[in-house]
Amino acid sequence: MDVSSRPRLRFAPSPTGYLHVGGARTALFNWLYVRRHGGVFVLRIEDTDVERSSSDMVTGILDSLRWLGLDWDEGPECGGPHAPYFQSERLDLYRRAAAALVASGHAYRCYCRPEDLKAKRAAAEAEGAAWTYDRACLRLSDADRTALDASGGPSAIRFRVPEGHTVVRDLVHGDIDFDHAHIEDFVILRSDSHPTYHLSVVVDDIAMAITHVVRGDDHISNTPKQVLLYRAMGAAEPAFAHVPLILGPDKRRLSKRHGATSVGEYETQGFLPEAMVNFLALLGWSPGGDQELFTRDELVARFSLDGISGGNAVFNPEKLDWFNQQHIMRLPGAVILARVMPDLGAAGLREAAVLDPDQTACAIDLVKPRAKKLADIVPQLRPFLVDDIDRDAAAVAKYLTADVRPHLAAWRERLSTLASFDPASIEAELRALADDRGIKAGVLIHATRVAVTGQAVSPGVFDVVALVGRERVLRRLAAVG
Repeated sequence: MDVSSRPRLRFAPSPTGYLHVGGARTALFNWLYVRRHGGVFVLRIEDTDVERSSSDMVTGILDSLRWLGLDWDEGPECGGPHAPYFQSERLDLYRRAAAALVASGHAYRCYCRPEDLKAKRAAAEAEGAAWTYDRACLRLSDADRTALDASGGPSAIRFRVPEGHTVVRDLVHGDIDFDHAHIEDFVILRSDSHPTYHLSVVVDDIAMAITHVVRGDDHISNTPKQVLLYRAMGAAEPAFAHVPLILGPDKRRLSKRHGATSVGEYETQGFLPEAMVNFLALLGWSPGGDQELFTRDELVARFSLDGISGGNAVFNPEKLDWFNQQHIMRLPGAVILARVMPDLGAAGLREAAVLDPDQTACAIDLVKPRAKKLADIVPQLRPFLVDDIDRDAAAVAKYLTADVRPHLAAWRERLSTLASFDPASIEAELRALADDRGIKAGVLIHATRVAVTGQAVSPGVFDVVALVGRERVLRRLAAVG
């Protein structure tokens, strides 16, 4: 592909908070499109809100993107031809652009005091009317402007909105017509010489040669203002695609009341990045067909903007749990072992796990069907890794009764001489013993499970017994006999 024709898309978070689910889905759509079409994924940090932005939030955003596997081609830590990629380091560019717009007649200085504008707006609202800026400063004479400039008072810069309409050609929603009568002359440079969002984003998208802007529906109302800025600066606007918002199960915008919203929280809770990417990709996008489980590479191969829905997407926590469980099942035990190693350390099981990593991986493969999250795996590994276990009192009372204990003693004798300690041989021997003693096999199965694992539920008991090993099993049966 000709380098000059490669699509260039950007994700531009504001570090006023950690990366939330909606932002992660937007980043993913941009990343998938770029990877599908051999383009360039630009990460830009929009940190002009100095009071609310923080370096900790930047670190959190970068860590979350890395966890999701959304690598960037240009941006923080890797640089690129359009550096710097922090807006706080690009302020001179915005100020020069604003001055150029004033010089070309597309913008003008506004000397109105904020308190006066607030009072005018309040008065209009009190009468039930909407208020837009009345262009008082546009009507100033040259002499008035000269005098105000000489006074040294603060002034902002407003974009002069022309009469007419702007039609935004949206790749998701189709053509959207905006009447300029409903767009006031908006501020592009504040009186403190800091840019507003509209100016900084357009200046940067032009400078960074962004070809497509894929972002949330909440930005649709911003788009006509930005298109006007592109045209005033003599630049062609990029292709726009506004993706549906993510709602909670109650159909309200996703927020803390629906549970975790930051990507980092899901990582902490034991979700897999593979599952989160799969889940997020299908929030507002459909590949067609009935397939739901996708690898990252499969998503790249299938992704297109045509598949994005115009309707809002609903975040279903139960569905995310299902995706996570399915992706846990897809991962080999050895891979999961590496990922749960910190949790094993916190549980005091790390040393035992690394002593025989192959057996630990086999144990993970055995217990993972019962895990919705990685955090569910570690407690289930304890019977395979330690000598002494705790037993659930209710399970002991129900299954390790006095009349069962003699059968367990006989069962222990049989296991001690069993020639082959594998699941099939163990099962055959247990059923034979149950027949010999005139009891149901379930009596021995339940009692063995509680004796060996300490719990009333577990993976298949014969697989568990074989993997725990003859010596440990015999000791645990003796302990309850």
